[in-house]
Amino acid sequence: MARKAVSVPSPAATTAPRPRSSGPARHWWIHLILIVAIVVVASPLLFALIKSTQASDVVIGPSMLPGGHFFENLASVWSGAHLGRYMLNSFIVTICVTSGKTILSLLAALAFVYFRFPLKNVAFALVLFTLMLPTELLIVALFDLISGTLKWADNYAAIIVPFLASATGTFLFRQHFLNIPASLSDAARIDGCGPLTFLSKVLIPMSWNTIGALAVIQFVAAWDQYLWPLVIMQSDDKQVVQVGLRRLIDAGGQTDWGAVMAGAMVTLIPPLLVFTLLQEQFSKGFALGQDK
Repeated sequence: MARKAVSVPSPAATTAPRPRSSGPARHWWIHLILIVAIVVVASPLLFALIKSTQASDVVIGPSMLPGGHFFENLASVWSGAHLGRYMLNSFIVTICVTSGKTILSLLAALAFVYFRFPLKNVAFALVLFTLMLPTELLIVALFDLISGTLKWADNYAAIIVPFLASATGTFLFRQHFLNIPASLSDAARIDGCGPLTFLSKVLIPMSWNTIGALAVIQFVAAWDQYLWPLVIMQSDDKQVVQVGLRRLIDAGGQTDWGAVMAGAMVTLIPPLLVFTLLQEQFSKGFALGQDK
């Protein structure tokens, strides 16, 4: 019986799949949207930077060409408007608030995770409830307490102590500690390790990313304080930089916008440096398990 021949297509005759476009050419519209978003977000900063380089008689005009008067404007605002003193005050307040918030948040999270006490969950719920209370809502009662009861008005303590507790920091550290294996705390307890030793020797080395992320948030928030220092601080020698910049506007009956913009550019440097130094910790600090 004769066999029926079966034709097999040669490999050369097989149609190769059409390669799919990949890389930037495929997603050009995404890159276009991102570029437009960057331009929109950065345009106010670019505007302020250009105006800070222009002379006082040019800055109020429509010209958007950079000038050569940045250091002249900076010198006038640094010495004439005491910008250096304002920045020093902000540094003192910001470092104290950031350090204090980090330490107290670590201790509070340690208590909520590793200690047993009555109504622990209720206490933590009350801590989270404070996140819904803006400073503006508490400012009258806080002013009466700080100025009337404690007599701290016009003192560094008035703009440091009320901001040492942080519900955000407590929440972040608590969630991070909950993801650390319980076997570590059990082993430390068996070895006779106390709570503070366990915190300093075990938890903190495993929490640097979370600490860095919180430090960035708290540094920027403390550096940008405006309303409360404006209300409670009467002495110009102890005022913070944000209020000091605001006082440059309409000072002496007219505003030197070139000097104001130059001062604003300088005040951006400390938060920018902190974010640059801690950007890796900031990006990893909010991802669970990054410190393990």
